[in-house]
Parts: sequence; C-alpha cells; structure tokens
Amino acid sequence: MSEISLKVEGLSKQYRLGQVGTGTLSHDLKRFIYRMRGKEDPFLKLGSANDRSSKNTEGYVWALQDISFELKKGEVLGVIGKNGAGKSTLLKVLSRITSPTTGEIKINGRMASLLEVGTGFHPELTGRENIYLNGAILGMSKFEIKSKLDEIVDFSGCAAYLDTPVKRYSSGMIVRLGFAVAAHLESEILVVDEVLAVGDQDFQNKCIGKMKDVSSSGRTILFVSHNMQSVQNLCQNGLLIENGTSTFYGDISETIGRYLKSGEYANASVIDLSKVEDRKGNGNITFQKIETLVNGVQGNKLSIGDDLTLRITIKGHKQQRFKMALHLYKYDETRLSNIENGDSQFHFDPFTGEQTLEVEFKKLMLYPGQYKIGLWMGDIVSEEQIDFLRMCAQFEVLSSSSIVYRGIPRNSGVFYFQPNWKRLNE
Repeated sequence: MSEISLKVEGLSKQYRLGQVGTGTLSHDLKRFIYRMRGKEDPFLKLGSANDRSSKNTEGYVWALQDISFELKKGEVLGVIGKNGAGKSTLLKVLSRITSPTTGEIKINGRMASLLEVGTGFHPELTGRENIYLNGAILGMSKFEIKSKLDEIVDFSGCAAYLDTPVKRYSSGMIVRLGFAVAAHLESEILVVDEVLAVGDQDFQNKCIGKMKDVSSSGRTILFVSHNMQSVQNLCQNGLLIENGTSTFYGDISETIGRYLKSGEYANASVIDLSKVEDRKGNGNITFQKIETLVNGVQGNKLSIGDDLTLRITIKGHKQQRFKMALHLYKYDETRLSNIENGDSQFHFDPFTGEQTLEVEFKKLMLYPGQYKIGLWMGDIVSEEQIDFLRMCAQFEVLSSSSIVYRGIPRNSGVFYFQPNWKRLNE
C-alpha cells in the first residue's frame, strides 16, 4: 500500500428516492435487526440502476454500483460521464461526506476536497479565518497553515478581501480561495469537482498549471470535469461512469473516446433540436432539426476526403434580421472553427414559419476522430443571441480512406494535407 494513495473495491451507494435519510423507521429497524443477526441487509436486493431518464418503481436507486480502481502516488485520474452518472456521488463518498452502502475504501494520507462552491467555508468568518479553519479540518497545525498563508493568498488573488466575511464574496472569489487552500495545504490526495467552471478562464488555466505542479510533487489528484480539453491535458488515466457503474478505466485518450461515442448524439444522423432544453437566446427563431449526410447519403461517419452536408431546419416565431454560425469542435472540445454564413456571402431575410438550409463541406480533410457541432444565431447588428446550442450534433472521421496511403498515428493533428511535392535539384 506504500505506493498506492487510494484503493477502492466494490464501492456501491444506494439511496431511497423521495426520502430523507435511509427511509422509514420500520426500514431502519429491519436493517438493524438483520445486522445484529449477522445477515445481509435485505434492502440491498432492491433498487434499479442510476438511470435518470427512466421511471423508478422500486423506491430505491443505486447511485453507484461496484466501482473499483486504485491510484498510485502522483497519478491524476479524470472522472468523466454524463450529468447524473454518479461522479459527484463518488467524490462525496471518497471524501467521507456520505458513507458507502457496500464496498471498501483505503486512503493512504490526508485528503483535501473541493466539491462545491464554498465547501467547508463558514459565511460569517473572514477569508483568513476560513483558511485556518479549512487547514485545521485537514489536520494541519497552525504553524503549517501560517507558513503557507502568503502563497495561498497570492494564488487566490483575493488579498484585498482577506479580512472580509466570505458571505460578501462572489462565487468566483469563493472558488479562487477554496482552490488555493485545497491545493497549497499539505494533503496527499486532492479531490476537485466541476467547481473550476465557475472561475474565469485565466484562473482555470492557473488551476490546471497548479494541479500539474501538485501531481509532479507526488500528490494524487481526482479531477471531475466536463471540459475534455482540461481532462486531456491534466490526466494520465480516466474513469468512465455510466448510470452509476464503471464502464471503462484506463488511458485518458481512450476513456474520452469511449465517452464521446456513448453520447446521446453519437450515432444519430437526424437529431430533433426542438425539444432541447439546454439552449440560450430570445427564442425569436429556433433550431428545429439537424441532419448529417455523407456523400449525399444520410449518416454521420465519413472518411478523409468525403463530402459532409449539414441540413438544418429553423423556425421563425417572430421576424428578425439575423446571422448564423456553426462551431466545429475537436473531441476534447477545442473549438476548431467559427463558420458564419457571411463568410460565404450568404445572407438571410426575416421570415416566419420553417426554413431548411444546407451547408456543404466538399472533401473534408480532417484526421480520424470524433468532432462536434454547435449552432448559433444572433441579431445581425447587435449580435444579441437568438438561439444557441453549444454542442448538438456529432460526426466521426474514420481511419479508412481511398486517398490515404499510410497508417495515421493517434493524435497526429487536426487537418490532413496533400500538397504538391517537387524536386528541384534534378
């Protein structure tokens, strides 16, 4: 166990739906009687998988079920999955905020957790007092905390507000101070949930750099994020969780690839956008449907050099002058391009009702991999958002192609070029 910082074996967590605690008094009494007799908890046989999209009729749900993995000192593990998959529940169990239903956790060293904005902060205490409070909770002496105080304050950028009660901090300032405390105090394991999304981009980059420094010093990190670029840059291995169960544990690039392939739109070539709730804008015009065609045939898997067509249906509820943009993302959510209709000298007129348009990409020269598409509409003058779907469709470029004459290694790049080659010294 000397080289192992964290070992998880058969970890499961069961919840009773609609109840506070484990359930009714009769259920708790029955559990107690079975435990005193040395028998298995009878309610462990109940409960459905953690699938938020389907109705639960049993009253119990397994938020986590049979999770196992181990982390060596200095390893950075990225935990990824859809919303509601069980990622945050896993971190709360590991951080001992809630206890597991079954399974075993072995921790070698002290653990610092940053799971939610303001975790462990007392709103009436100042920033300085909360630094000492958090350090004491982690088992640090007053001398240890004092020796790190200047580094923590400098990293957080909150020096001017250090003696101000935390209740007057913005959410971003609380994240800054919370991360600074967790990263600088001498804990052997650092657990970070999606809280960094609250901070600005400069601070997020600063945090990623700090976590790399922390891991290089031999400390272990568990990192949960929906930002695949951050996960790819920071982590060596990944844990993919789906419906409360671990579906893959291994190399981070393969973990991300499996996650993207398991997405809602991974294999869909026709997607109904009218019912998507995660969208922004005034709603005067809305995206209704997107269809992908490869070489004129419906589908979303193509080879290097194939033609890709996006057939997009929009609905005008109120007349407004507008422009449209397509956002193209790599699998790690790095934006590759922002394509506007005006770039091609194509313009829209105000309308009501439905319109369908096609956007054609001839001989698309992208390396093999998963790619995502976002859709945006805005006012042509003020650029006020009318409708925005950040990532609503996906296509895959396959390795096989009639114009490729070599095996392309993983992570070769983004664009595939075939320029003319000439020899001038003959």
